Amino acid sequence: MDKKIIDLYDEYTHAPLDRRVFISRLTALAGSTAAASALLPLLENNYALAEVVAPADPRLETSRVIWSGAPGDIKGYLAKPKGAGKLPAVIVIHENRGLNPHIEDIVRRIALEGFLAVGPDLLSPLGGTPADEDQARALIGQLDNKATVENLVRTVGFLEGHEGSTGKVGAIGFCWGGGMVGSLATVSQSLDAGVVFYGRTPPLDDVSKIRAKLLLNYAGLDDRINEGIPAFEAALKKADVHYNIHIYQGANHAFNNDTNPARYDAAAAQLAWRRTVEFLKTSLA
Repeated sequence: MDKKIIDLYDEYTHAPLDRRVFISRLTALAGSTAAASALLPLLENNYALAEVVAPADPRLETSRVIWSGAPGDIKGYLAKPKGAGKLPAVIVIHENRGLNPHIEDIVRRIALEGFLAVGPDLLSPLGGTPADEDQARALIGQLDNKATVENLVRTVGFLEGHEGSTGKVGAIGFCWGGGMVGSLATVSQSLDAGVVFYGRTPPLDDVSKIRAKLLLNYAGLDDRINEGIPAFEAALKKADVHYNIHIYQGANHAFNNDTNPARYDAAAAQLAWRRTVEFLKTSLA
């Protein structure tokens, strides 16, 4: 798909751009209303396309969980291998669409790799993730960043003390959630490992506070995010933070999201996933 169309959709979902303006500009790029209508299903997520692990998979135990946030309770989705003893724990931080079926599927995928996995609904303070993605993105913009990071710190504590946890905790985040992994790493001394998928970089002045090991996965065509990488990497080196960085050439932002035909890059996603699992198993051992 034309990168101009991908960039326009990124502007719509991240700026955000008014939907009527987005449709008008998409129509101009596509050449007609009919062509724009045909492109929309490819640009928007279709959760029915990519359920890799069924919610009722017999290999897993899943549950809805609640823990104390700041302020109020945080709701989340937990998964672990059935009958497992204590396992290292992993927080799965959602995109700017909230805790949706795709992220819950990622939680189950992580659990099947041998982890106690939890996906916090960071929109809990605003009533939780709505079904409508546009509404979810609008609510994400209303979150207080400091309180959201504190809720992630509380999530680390929740998993450290969970009866099914070894006490080792990592985090993985995608897009908005990838940025939140970086923010969490700058304030939590208990986070052992963080995996970023194409997320914004944290404030450079805070990089020296990072104690977690980091794995950074970026898309080669993601100009918006990638402009911050050189300064971030320089700050990581200066602070002597343990990190690995991979840039997947030819891949678009959100290349791991297999519910989105326009962005999903199977080769990049599979390689990044293998690296992620290996990194988490090593870092949380």
